[in-house]
Formats: sequence, structure tokens, C-alpha cells
Amino acid sequence: MNVVTRFAPSPTGYVHVGSQRTALYNYIFARQQKGKFILRIEDTDQNRYVEGAVENLLSSLEQLGIEFDAGPGKEDGKGPYFQSERNEIYSREVKKLMDDGKAYRCFCSEKRLDTLRKEQMEEQIPTGYDGKCRSIKREVSDERAKTEKFVIRLKTPREGICEFEDIVRGEVKIAWFQIDDQVLVKSDGFPTYHLANVVDDHYMEVTHVIRGEEWLPSVPKHLFLYECFGWDAPQMAHLPLLLNPDRSKLSKRQGDVAVEDYLKKGYTPEALNNFLALMGWNPGGKSEIYTMDELIKAFDINKITKAGAVFDVQKLDWMNGQYIKNMEVERYLNEARKWLGDLEVNEDKLDTALMAVKTSLTTFKEIPSKIAVFTGDPVEPDLEGTEMLEFESTKEVFEAYVEKITALDELKSDDFKNIMKEIQTEMGVKGKYLWMPIRVGLTGAVHGPELGYIVEYLGKEENIKRINHWIN
Repeated sequence: MNVVTRFAPSPTGYVHVGSQRTALYNYIFARQQKGKFILRIEDTDQNRYVEGAVENLLSSLEQLGIEFDAGPGKEDGKGPYFQSERNEIYSREVKKLMDDGKAYRCFCSEKRLDTLRKEQMEEQIPTGYDGKCRSIKREVSDERAKTEKFVIRLKTPREGICEFEDIVRGEVKIAWFQIDDQVLVKSDGFPTYHLANVVDDHYMEVTHVIRGEEWLPSVPKHLFLYECFGWDAPQMAHLPLLLNPDRSKLSKRQGDVAVEDYLKKGYTPEALNNFLALMGWNPGGKSEIYTMDELIKAFDINKITKAGAVFDVQKLDWMNGQYIKNMEVERYLNEARKWLGDLEVNEDKLDTALMAVKTSLTTFKEIPSKIAVFTGDPVEPDLEGTEMLEFESTKEVFEAYVEKITALDELKSDDFKNIMKEIQTEMGVKGKYLWMPIRVGLTGAVHGPELGYIVEYLGKEENIKRINHWIN
């Protein structure tokens, strides 16, 4: 079987990290199986369309390295499918259902449907359409359609149970009485998600539908549509929810949920992919860092968990820090420069400053604050820093340091390390009594980037000036 998966978002705004995980799972499974990954924009609901959403979606996928393939009818590979361009296909297929008596026109007004729903809620019975228009004869329906607004509904079974096998959930049973006579075509002539979804998956030869668990209740409607059309249904895999730390559904009320928000905060695409891939699936073993190729090789669709996965930002921070720490130097420097903003820096020594903070970064957005020590005068030390300057040996350490670097033509990181070893040997001062006073004397801070980089960046004269300030 040639595996075909698809990612089918609606252009309603930003790309949710849960949607990104869905795209990722579809992508890596298709690549693992040497199959195709198709992108389909489900834009039939014109009321929910958000300007720029498609461009944002394509940009997010591109930045995260997720490439889609050309499916049937898209052999040129020029962009995704758009459902709004395929209405002729849906109209043709729904006509078949009407002609076979498997779908019908419903002329009920919104007012009647609202009243029906309220009555059902008051009686504490399942809400849904009561089938009032099911029995209207076709010729009467055709005549009324000339002057009245209508939708087209599917005649779903009234009795029995729909049973199906889900790759993640296992055997699932849903009673048919819980399933509404689903609207297939809206009053504006556009298909609903349910009709377009099934028709497109069939004609695009989709073999595996991998999507969020919120779509699980819709499966009976879709399976019944496949049966009505006489088509084979794809395999289904419904992914667990992403959760907040309090195990509520991940929402914007409790933090960022958009892919673009995390990219704008300086998270790397690789870390975001790595993190999301492990939200609901674990390859086993001790490693938690995986390249895209490693994810593709290790992925096992049968090991996706049912339980919701907690979106742990602290874990993402750690993972992102690992990616930055191990990033190839040239790429790191190119990326880091994009985050300087209006910061005034010494261009000749900028690389030294950026390398100094490389191993301490959580995200690239921290760069301006992290390299602040290189871009201005030292801050006044706090109480802890002042205590470092008042060690009994500090003045002698400072004087020895100034004497030794004065003798040098220029001051490099390796020179600094050698000088500090000499002072340690000659004076018997080591540990925090040696290193901390020098750091505070140069930067005003107790903690910060690797000291050797700071010393080299400041240069010989600035080192002497700052340390002499405290000696005096």
C-alpha cells in the first residue's frame, strides 16, 4: 500500500501548536513509509476565513521544515489544494446521494432549529435534528427548492452501533442515536467539513487520517458517507489532546499556543519539532534530542498514547537551549545577529560577545540582555558582588592581574586563563576568591557569560581601567 497522509487546516488565524503536531505526525509517518504528504486548505466556511492565515500557515510549515507533496490532480506541485476551488466535485457527489435517497433537503428555519434545541435541552435528551424533512418526497423537495432556502442532510442510521478500529484508541463504539442527520451542504451552497473531508480524502487517495481526538465523534458520519458512496475508508488515528500543566485543554488563556509566537520568542524550529513529536509519543531509550531524520526513522504510529500530553514549557526551554548550545558556529552567529535589535555593539568584537553567551541561552530572544555586559559600562555590584570585592585577598589579586596584563601586547582569552593560573600558583588564592572578584570588577555582576570571552572583548586597556577603578 502506498501511504498517503494529509494535513487539512482551516484558514482561521494562527497555527496552533496542536495543529503543528498533527502536521508533524502526518509528515514523518508519510516520509517513513516512503509515501506522500498532502496539504489541503479547508476554506469552505467563508465566515471564518481570516485574511493572511494561509500565508502564515505556509510560512510556519516552511520554517519548521515540513514539505508537502503533489497529490492526484496536483502533479505540478504548485501549492496546496483549496477546497473552495473544488465545489463542482462536491456538488456532483452530493447529487448522487440525493438520487440514491441517502440525503435530503431540509427546509427548517434557524428559528425552528433553535427552538428544537432548547426543548431538547430542557427535556435533558440528546440535542440534534429530529428528521422533520426526511419524509418530504423528492418531487416536492425539488419544487420547494426553487423558492425556499435549504440545506442538504445525510440520512444517518437511527438504530444500532457504529464500531470501528482506531490506531490510537483501539476499538471504538458509538451508538447511532447519538449521531445527527449531519448537514452536508449549507444554505450558501458550500459543502460542510464532513462532506468535503470524505470526498477529498477519497479522490486524493488518502490512506491514513491522523488528526486530533476532537474529531473522534465525527467518525461515524464519515464512515457512513464512505459506505454510501461505496468507497473504502482510510485508517484512522486520533491524537491525544495537548494539555496545560493543570491538565485543562491547552488554550491561549494560559499562555502562547501559536507556532509563530514561539518562533518570535527565539525557539528553534528543530527544538519545536522535537518537543512536539514527543507530546504523545515516545520512542523509548534515554535520548530526548532527535533530528528530523531520526524522528522519521524512529516513529511508530502504533505507540502514540491515548492520554493527553502536558505542554511543559520548561522542558521546551531546556530542549531549545540544547539545540542552541550544539548549533554549528556559523549558523549560530548568523541567527544570533538577527536578534540584536537596536543594540549598539562593537562590530569587530561582536562574534566574541555572541559566542560568550551561546551555552547559556534558552532562546535567541535573550541575546540582548545576555550580551548587555559587552555593550556598556559595568553595572554597580549588588550586595553579593560587593562582598566579593571585600575579600581580604582581592586587592592583591587585582594588582597582580593588572601587572601581568600590562606586560602583554594584547589580551586574548587563552592569555587570561594562563594569567589566572599564574596568580593562583603564586598567591595560593583559588576558587571564588580568585575568579569572582575579577568577574565583579569587570562586569559588576556575580554571574554571566564565560569570563574569558568578556576579558577578550573588553581588551587590555579596558580591563586595566575597570580593575584600577576598584584598586583605587
